[in-house]
Amino acid sequence: MNGTWHLLTILVTAVFTSNILLTNYLGMCSFLAVSKEVKTSLGLGTAVVFVMAVTCPLNWMINAWVLEPLHLDYLRFIVFIVVIAAFVQVLEMIIERVSETLYANLGIFLPLITVNCAILGAALFMIIRKYTLAESFLYGAGSGLGWALAILAMAGIRQEKVNQSKLPRGLEGPGIALVVAGIMALAFMGFSGMGGGN
Repeated sequence: MNGTWHLLTILVTAVFTSNILLTNYLGMCSFLAVSKEVKTSLGLGTAVVFVMAVTCPLNWMINAWVLEPLHLDYLRFIVFIVVIAAFVQVLEMIIERVSETLYANLGIFLPLITVNCAILGAALFMIIRKYTLAESFLYGAGSGLGWALAILAMAGIRQEKVNQSKLPRGLEGPGIALVVAGIMALAFMGFSGMGGGN
């Protein structure tokens, strides 16, 4: 029971307390650019969840079973990026076949998941924190869910409130998006201290 509780804590902490986007500020570029519509944000958020949930444990296995035993730790960044890029290519092909509209809406941001620092950051955080394989999977899935939750919240706010409001000229576009992101980050930081340091 204690082990299950620990795994659940890692998942919840990754989603809320240590949200990779709003508390670590990783993955902000695609977050600000794609969060104009809920539908597009949902598609990109789902893609990020999938990529993180798969690449974190895969990178853990490669690191634990290949890189560390062979003393090739210095190749970690390159190997992690190659694994992420391969999965993004597979995901891109799937989305193109399933939904051409979503594929067109995501545009350049779909291949840019490869260089989304949130995905690489999650892979590196799991190594730094010395997570097991199960913990790495839950941390990757939780980080992806946290990122998706943040982009969906931002898209909802922008689509339903910001786009319908009269704003001062200096706050239109990216200006108000940064203000809203800052307020959301403050709200998520209110959870800090609840996850026991994960």
